[in-house]
Amino acid sequence: MNIAVIFAGGVGRRMNTKDRPKQFLLVHGKPIIVHTIEIFEHHQEIDGIIVVCVEDWIPYMQEMKYRYRLDKIGKIVPGGETGQLSIYNGLCAARDVYGVNDNIVLIHDGVRPLIDERTISDNIHCVKENGSAITCTLAKETVVLVDEMGRVADVPSRKNSRMAQAPQSFWLKDILDVDERAIKEGHTDMIDSCTMMRAYNHSISVVVGPTENIKITTPDDFYIFRALYDARENQQLN
Repeated sequence: MNIAVIFAGGVGRRMNTKDRPKQFLLVHGKPIIVHTIEIFEHHQEIDGIIVVCVEDWIPYMQEMKYRYRLDKIGKIVPGGETGQLSIYNGLCAARDVYGVNDNIVLIHDGVRPLIDERTISDNIHCVKENGSAITCTLAKETVVLVDEMGRVADVPSRKNSRMAQAPQSFWLKDILDVDERAIKEGHTDMIDSCTMMRAYNHSISVVVGPTENIKITTPDDFYIFRALYDARENQQLN
């Protein structure tokens, strides 16, 4: 089985929203997270979906599940104290609902609603061939690494630089094993699943995804998404 774990456990302080987390902001009357989930819902290779949600908003997310007929959602679970622990809650739910053997999991941000069908398929196929995958885009600008004093320490070749995105995809058994080991060793705030897997010596292959697969973090991101969504709706973009 291919399972999507959609992570929407944060409150989005950088968005400066007045009354709701960023994943529940409305675009054309529909929450951002619903726009995201629908892409996985309609994808033929996705068999099930787990949603990790801000606990106080779980009843609202349940309502959205029925309103928009998101029938592949197998369970909605609360987030944890950190992003890593929130994703772990989702992985455990995936195991409980769908089992663990021979299952692939795609971990995706609820606020990346411009993911496309091809990238989802490419992630699934990459896991089957290579074991683990991370979606990236080609670096269009030079990346610099800085030291603690804010001075440039290194300038990696743009040819070898990539910008990490999501989904990040794994055999469910592998990511659960590593996550449980990390938690036992006191590592509960890894920046993302790819970083955690690399810390435990797992090889990760790259899937090149679309540049527009942005994460909606700031008001600017919200307006960019709305503009791109409108352009797609108006068939100005393929």
